[in-house]
Amino acid sequence: MTRIRQVKTTFTAGEVSRSLLGRGDLKAYENGALTLQNVFIQPTGGVMRRAGLRFVDTVPGAGRLIAFEFNTEQTFLLVLTDRQLDIYVAGAKIVTLATPWTEAQIPNVAWTQSADTLLLVHPDVPPKKLVRDAASVWALNDWSFFVDNNVIRQPYFKFAGPDVTITPSGTTGSITLTTSADNFSAGHVGTRLRVGGKEVDITAFNSPTVVTATVIETLAGTSATIDWQEQSFSSVRGHPLSVAFHQDRLIIGGSRDLPNRLWFSKSGDLFNFDLGTGLDDESIEFAILSDQVNAIRGIFSGRHLQVFTSGAEWMVTGDPLTPTSVQIRRQTRIGSIIKQYIPPVNVDGATLFVARNGEQVQEFLYTDVEQAYQVTDLALVSKHIIPTPVDQDFDQKRRLLFVVRDDGKFATLTVFRSEAVSAWTLHETDGLAKSVSVVGETVFLLLDRNGTYTIEEFDNNLNLDSALAGQSGTPALNWSGLSHLEGRTVSVVADGVVQADKTVTGGAVTLNQAASTVEIGLSYTHIVEPLPPSAVDSSGTGRATRLVEAIFRLEETAALRLDVGRGMKDIALRQFGEDPILGAPPPKVSGDIRVRALGWQADGSKPLWRIEQSIPLPFALLSVTTELKVND
Repeated sequence: MTRIRQVKTTFTAGEVSRSLLGRGDLKAYENGALTLQNVFIQPTGGVMRRAGLRFVDTVPGAGRLIAFEFNTEQTFLLVLTDRQLDIYVAGAKIVTLATPWTEAQIPNVAWTQSADTLLLVHPDVPPKKLVRDAASVWALNDWSFFVDNNVIRQPYFKFAGPDVTITPSGTTGSITLTTSADNFSAGHVGTRLRVGGKEVDITAFNSPTVVTATVIETLAGTSATIDWQEQSFSSVRGHPLSVAFHQDRLIIGGSRDLPNRLWFSKSGDLFNFDLGTGLDDESIEFAILSDQVNAIRGIFSGRHLQVFTSGAEWMVTGDPLTPTSVQIRRQTRIGSIIKQYIPPVNVDGATLFVARNGEQVQEFLYTDVEQAYQVTDLALVSKHIIPTPVDQDFDQKRRLLFVVRDDGKFATLTVFRSEAVSAWTLHETDGLAKSVSVVGETVFLLLDRNGTYTIEEFDNNLNLDSALAGQSGTPALNWSGLSHLEGRTVSVVADGVVQADKTVTGGAVTLNQAASTVEIGLSYTHIVEPLPPSAVDSSGTGRATRLVEAIFRLEETAALRLDVGRGMKDIALRQFGEDPILGAPPPKVSGDIRVRALGWQADGSKPLWRIEQSIPLPFALLSVTTELKVND
């Protein structure tokens, strides 16, 4: 028999697909795991039980979370639900505003921020801006394009065919406008046209070819002309799809009826879209034209203006951007998800976006060698982790990209490019995750917990979900404030000791023993399961293997539940020479725990050990050393 000693020092490839079980030659096999559930992977390689979720508040229903960071000291969480916007600061709701977006429309609301103003757009709703004034009064208002002598400097476009003419009945006052083909509807009332570069305001709908209008700028004549346009954004033609700020310009990316068009405001004048005569500071407008459909799904201001469309990714250059210097070049042909808006996020200079197929998170990164952008599939060996993303955001503090899936689970990607760390883990909770947002250094989730919608934040001091922690000057039996968990079975950690589960009744629980500090919430299970021994090392495959001993190097761990072939068992964690003290909190152990094992494993596709634990106590695994015997 052959005796083999293996040392696993890192999990920096994360949970990998079972399809890699035959690819022991890959580095991802060496550094990966078969199952990593409800754990965070540290950039240094170890894994730890994920942070628990602290309950913040209940909300009316499903929706979306948006971060609003006024400055480094003032950060706000915006909760967008059906026709309602709630604003939170430090976990407390401060404002509720009415909004025009229904629950069905919220997934396609896009946004961008500049200083104290947040712009929000949806293709079927007039664009809005959320502002907070000097007196900290919040308001949600319509956009207002720059007005000059009653002329609105907004984008215009001719939606009719190039040969369709318009004939004005006069040059001033109230006139009628007649087109040579059907163009108008009742929704055009209140919108503006430009005839020969002069502006008129439609006041009445007469027929599909005739409207009544008030002349704003005196027209050149009454002859039929093909030189006419109508405002680009209206209830008839739709509204902007996406927005961003870049080089001191407001950029609008696409609209409902013009999905492949880009509009750039005047430099330094964010709501002025006057094309003028093409001077350097004047606005810019063009369509993305190529051999495929390029409906814009998102725009992002990075090293360059990045445009993500349904069929490709584009780079807009110009230093600075001017009507004569602007250029757009296609970089890659991946395409972005189209059923809803998932904001691209920046991670160390790269832009991460969800691919059109909904099965990839792509890294869009500029390379100096190629002088172009390239893409990398960050889930290449872990495609089962992110089949259907619906939201994402990046936590700079933990180096974690959070991705919410449409089945209510959520995934995290530990990413650290300089150290070649790209590791996925999957997370489950007793409920369904709906949205994620990182506000400052705090990560918030919107969750559906059996029909009760809650906002919860990750808290490193908790090991339960939807949890609340409390303390009392004198030990107490009754703990209240749990109405959001009414009727639910909850776990309890009292004075550091895990007590029996309780059922919340009347928003409260009664403990078995009085305690001064408690943590009460929903339990979750973390799982760590390695890949089986590699087929390309000396252990081989097709031969029976026996785990003789495993050494688990732990850090600040209070509980370890382990299976090394004889079923799940709780492993006693205490330092040499220590005796357990009944009723005392378990010690947090940092060091090596040796576990002996018995029994042969004939199936080479199965792992040799497994950690599975729902006990709400800290756990961190740094490395595992195993000693194996192989039947030659």
